[in-house]
Amino acid sequence: MRRLAAIAAPVALIVLLLAAWEIACRALAVPAYFLPTPSAIGQALIADWPTLLASAWATLRMALMALVVASLIAQGVALAVALSPTAERAVRPLAVVLQVTPVVAIAPLVLIWAGIDHPTRAIVALAAIVAFFPIFSGALTGLKSADPDLERLFDLYGASRGQRLVRLRLPSAVPFLLEGHKVAAGLAVIGAVVAEFVAGSGGAQGLAWRILEAGNRLQTAKMFAALVVLGLMGALLHALLEAGEKAGLRWWRGR
Repeated sequence: MRRLAAIAAPVALIVLLLAAWEIACRALAVPAYFLPTPSAIGQALIADWPTLLASAWATLRMALMALVVASLIAQGVALAVALSPTAERAVRPLAVVLQVTPVVAIAPLVLIWAGIDHPTRAIVALAAIVAFFPIFSGALTGLKSADPDLERLFDLYGASRGQRLVRLRLPSAVPFLLEGHKVAAGLAVIGAVVAEFVAGSGGAQGLAWRILEAGNRLQTAKMFAALVVLGLMGALLHALLEAGEKAGLRWWRGR
């Protein structure tokens, strides 16, 4: 019963907000190009569903590619840095600068380097840059979060640096890595969408391009339909990663 109430509460709120939106737009005679009604958005969603689904897959595919690239690079850098305090002091400021630099500021450069005719490469690269820091920070924090008592036990047995890394620090980093990947996945989707907006090209054919295309034609209902699909895709990806995190943590605690 409690679980049913937890599901019913947000659904009821969404239905209430949509009903208020519909009534307000009809009562005030708001122009459809300015703010369409939820029913008009639903009709646009049904009419353009195949196109929106294909565009959603294009955006998701680029985001997942970026997440894989960011994961491999971030974990490799974190492993190298964790073995040397000097390397950490050198790399961490650069990683922070990369994180706080807006992706739109470096997007034109990445587009030029990737090639104007290859927007997908630029979008994946920009999304990977956005997703890099959460994984790097989580991996580095996890590698340094081993139990001090276990650290002293490894010292007592004369464990080598490699044994300490494989048998102690890597297992300790698992929860932090899972959380970092969950955060980075959402950022990768955001980075892919922003990068596609900046690219301003239909070569990638993602959801951002559908929003731009509909906006140029003042088809606001189609813009909202694309936003709905984008929100559902992000929520589904987050739910899958959260389920994966819970499964990973159960395995980790069992170990």
